[in-house]
Order: sequence, then C-alpha cells, then structure tokens
Amino acid sequence: MRPVFLAFGGLLAAASPAIAAPPKLIVAISVDQLSSDLFDEYRGRLTGGLARIAGGTAYRNGYQSHAATETCPGHSTILTGKRPAANGIIANSWIDQATARTDKTIYCAEDEHVPGSTSTSYTVSPKHLNGPTLGDLLKARSPASRNVAVAGKDRSAVMMGGRNVDQRWYWDGKSFSTDLKGAAVRRSVVAFNSALATAIATARPAMAPPAICQAKARAYQLTPAVKVGDNRFARAAGDVRQFRISPELDGATLALAAALVQEMGLGRGPATDVLAVSLAATDYVGHAYGTDGMEMCLQLLALDRELGDFLAQLDRGGIDYAVVLTSDHGGMDIPERLREKGVAGAARAAPGLAASEVGKMLAPRFGRTESILKGIGIGGDIWVDAAVPAAQKAAVLRAAKERYAADPQVHAAYTSTEIMAVPMPSGPPNQWSILQRLRASFDPARSGDLVVVLKENISPIAVPSAGYAATHGSPWDYDRRVPILFWRKRQAAAPSEAAVETVDIMPTLAAMAGLTLAPGSFDGRCLSATGVACPR
Repeated sequence: MRPVFLAFGGLLAAASPAIAAPPKLIVAISVDQLSSDLFDEYRGRLTGGLARIAGGTAYRNGYQSHAATETCPGHSTILTGKRPAANGIIANSWIDQATARTDKTIYCAEDEHVPGSTSTSYTVSPKHLNGPTLGDLLKARSPASRNVAVAGKDRSAVMMGGRNVDQRWYWDGKSFSTDLKGAAVRRSVVAFNSALATAIATARPAMAPPAICQAKARAYQLTPAVKVGDNRFARAAGDVRQFRISPELDGATLALAAALVQEMGLGRGPATDVLAVSLAATDYVGHAYGTDGMEMCLQLLALDRELGDFLAQLDRGGIDYAVVLTSDHGGMDIPERLREKGVAGAARAAPGLAASEVGKMLAPRFGRTESILKGIGIGGDIWVDAAVPAAQKAAVLRAAKERYAADPQVHAAYTSTEIMAVPMPSGPPNQWSILQRLRASFDPARSGDLVVVLKENISPIAVPSAGYAATHGSPWDYDRRVPILFWRKRQAAAPSEAAVETVDIMPTLAAMAGLTLAPGSFDGRCLSATGVACPR
C-alpha cells in the first residue's frame, strides 16, 4: 500500500547516525509464510528492503524446527527463544475439554475466562504464552526500554510482543486496534487509522505485473466459485477483505510502525528499544492463491519495495538500528499446480480423515452414536472425547491409530505416550526425525492424545474455499525451512548454509543488546557468525 506508507514519509527528521555497541533499536520482522523456497526463488530479483537485509548475515536454512508450523507457534519462538513444547503455544487453537465454557476450542491469544468469550469472539491476551519475550526482558532490565509490536494479526503481535508492552497494534478486520487497556492511544495511530480508512474507501486498480510475474499467470479453477493464479489485486471501494489479501496490508503495517517510531522516539532513548513487526499479507496471499502463482510474485516484489521504504525512513531519522527478519512458517502450494510441476503425490486430503469423521466411524465399536474423537481440521492433534469412559480410552486410541496408519494419505499417527518418550531434540534441525519434530511442539497439558501426520504434499484442505486454497502446518521442510537474516549498518555480507533455528534469534539479539540471559531459560543458542560477542 505504497501511498499510505509514503503519507508518513516526512515524519522522521534527518540526523547523523550514532554508532554504538548495542543498537538503540532492534527491529524484529516476521514475514508470515515466507519460506526459504520463496526466498531462494526471488532473492536474485530483489532490489529493495529484503535485498538489503539479505546482504547481512543470511541463513537460508533457518528452521521453525517444530512440527506445528502455524502462525501462533511460529511467532512464539522468535523472541522467546523457546520452542512450543516449552512456551506452551502448540497450535493456533487447541481443544480443552475441561474448560467451563461451551466452546471447548481455545485460541492461542485469548483469555477464555472472560465471560461470554468464544474462540472466535474473544478478548486478546498473552496469558497462554509461557515465558518472556526479548522486549519483556529488556524492560525488566531497564524500564526505559520501549517494547512495541505492530502486526497484521493479533496473535502475531501478542506472541512477539509478550506481556510488558508499551504499544501493541494489529489489524482487526476494519482498522488497527489494541488489547492494551489504559494505555494512551498515540496521536499517530488515530491519524493513521483515519488515513487508512480513506485509502480503503478508494477503489484500487489492478496491479501491472512485470514480466517475471506475468510468466506465472496461469488460472486454476479449483471449484466453480474458486479460481486462482491470475489475480492482480484489484479492489472495489471499501472492500476490507480484499485489502487484507493483498500487498496493501503490509504497506499499512509498516506505515503504522514508522509512525510509532517517530512519535515515541524509538531508538532515541537511553536504553535499547524493540519494535516487533509481523507482516501478514504473504500468508493471506499464500492461503488464497498458493505460493507459486502470479499473486505471490506480485506480493513479494511489493513487500521488497515496502520494506525498502520503511528502512529508508529509519535511515533518514538517523537511528542506530539492527534488523532481524524471519518467518513463522513456510507453506505448501496448491496440489493442482504441484502435480503440473511433476510432484505426482500432491493431492488434497480425503474429507473422511477429519477427526470427527473417523470418530463417527469408530463410535459403534464402543457403543456410541456420536463421534468419539475431537480435532480441528484434518491431521494434527486429535483428542479422545472426554465422555468416553476411562476404561475405553486406550482401546479408542489404538483403534484410531490403526485407522489412520492404514490410510494411504497418512504418513503416521503417534500417541502422546510415544511422543513424550522421545527426548527433546538437539543438534542440526534439518536432521531431526518426524517424532523429534513433534516432540519440539508437544505440551502434554495442551496437545492431543494422538497426532496424525499426513504424507508429504498432501494438503489438509479437502475442498478449497474463497481465501483458503493452500495452507501449512505440517512437519515437512516446505513448512519448516525459513530464512533468518541479520542486518546492521556497515555489516559485511555473510551468507551461510548452516542449519539454525528461529529460537536462536532471541539469544543472539540479547547478546547484541548486552543482556545476560539466565542459563536454561531458552532453547536456542547465540549465533556468533552474526558478529555478536556471544557469551561463553
């Protein structure tokens, strides 16, 4: 959304950069659903902000090492240094049959104890995140540190910001809002939301694709109502849904972040500040259209430009800042396009693999008529219905495991006992087994009684719908492997093939900021190849 971003272009005054050992501002950027596959494909064509950041210490083999490659778990690892098994964020949502409310699904960034709340109509809260973020820790060391989060999704802002946040803003479907009660609403946010409303009320013409994107224009009619592959992001006046599923959302998110930098004087105080920015458009575009069509090409080139504008704003403000850029997960393309590219096994999962369907099929064996299994979607965590007598639970699990294991679209099904018997993994994440990946995101208090892993290139979307044609969430590397890029002014280029984890980001940034971490309080390691003086 270039016009909205540039509307704030005059907010940062020019000044000479001040160089110091710890940066005055750490900018942690997550590009939702930016896989290393996408980064590798487009890297040579980037000329803006992504290109600049990739000119620092660039790990193309970064990993969201766990199996639960979803938005909430992925963002939870970046600034806590903890895998989901330790920080408790095992999925975007999970089922808690013991909760008092009727809706037993728990959203990762909600407080389910608020009267009248549901998993889809909730009060945003960080209560489920176990452990502090980098911003929390810096503020604990020095209250003068500011901790700010801006994102295209509430869960992304919550998981990167943490509990002790000065400002937290996220797109709520109509404007950017906050969950912070009592915090002063900044003038820049009010002005920004007003400008954004005006921009959305104005129709947007279709984007003109450059040759590289035009070459990818190939339409796929997935259902009578769902076509992907040749959308150019035209938007009718007032269409907030199409605004969200387009490069405009990232431009707006970065513009708001820039406005808060200016008004709050981030990077100009006596202590290191943290600005966490999560850019959601790549994820929304990936879900709606897949990862390899013209739409994704237009999105990534726009993202590169918008990031370039944002960094130029920081430069003009003379701020001594450091950037880390990564992603919460990768993504699988639509199977229809994958098959055309020669991936013979790519397919959509059979609807009968849903937990409710399998549970319904097994129910008569145990004298029941209703489904004896509960789950969210196809694959992943599955729970035995709490109404099943304790004496039957083991038999139900055996029957469910056998049913899933026999299906040609299922790689394996593992019980919670099998997963918990595996030691917490260590060493290069690219060498972990599937069970080790599952262990890294398994919390016995929240995870399922059974975890079902679909085979590689089997999409859990049985029937595409508008905005939901492709997805992620598997333990396969197209969902796990993400870039991890560190950049600071005058830093020499240092590309690396080493396999590292997103949990390595927080201890590396902590060392950069001169923050001492308690031993055993994080899962990652400081990456000395970034030029940071890591503790011994």
